[in-house]
Amino acid sequence: MFTGIVQGTAEVVAIEEKTNFRTHIVKMPQALLPGLELGASVAHNGCCLTVTEINGDRVSFDLVKETLRITNLGDIQPGDTVNIERAAKFSDEIGGHLMSGHIMTTAEISKIINAENNREIWFKPQDSTLLKYILHKGFIGIDGISLTVGDVTKTKFCVHLIPETLMRTTLGAKRLGQRVNIEIDPHTQAIVDTVERVLAQRDAALATTLQNHAE
Repeated sequence: MFTGIVQGTAEVVAIEEKTNFRTHIVKMPQALLPGLELGASVAHNGCCLTVTEINGDRVSFDLVKETLRITNLGDIQPGDTVNIERAAKFSDEIGGHLMSGHIMTTAEISKIINAENNREIWFKPQDSTLLKYILHKGFIGIDGISLTVGDVTKTKFCVHLIPETLMRTTLGAKRLGQRVNIEIDPHTQAIVDTVERVLAQRDAALATTLQNHAE
């Protein structure tokens, strides 16, 4: 599990390409190296990856076909940076919201509005059916960052970013048309799905009752 509080950014210094598979070699920040072991989970742009090799501050992670398909990590090139968070411990402060590191879709940056002390960014999810889980003032994970949803329309949503977030994460350098990873808040998803199921059962029961009366 992760908290959505990005601990730093890391440069992808090399990429080893194979068929439907690639390995990212990342220069990990020194502060995140202590205690890092093979098999540990580290979120890259919010996507949970497993440490496969450690060589000083060069740490390797394998990405399978599904990860490359679902996330924006397949767009990464050597020299690019990713948001990094190590797996949370039970004693850690949950400053954001609990996240699994399982990306559900990507979203394209469709609009950027700059103001004096914040930036408003609009995102258009690739899978529009997920918008029912994105609610005004709700939680959402964007490239591993726990953020609060601003406005929501039928096709897109926005967030408001303070200077600290822009400085500490990769969102400060994002441009129009670029893709970000999206993780829906699982609690919101569970509530929406439960309400939909209950309403569907109620409507089905009502339809059956009306049909019986008609007969």
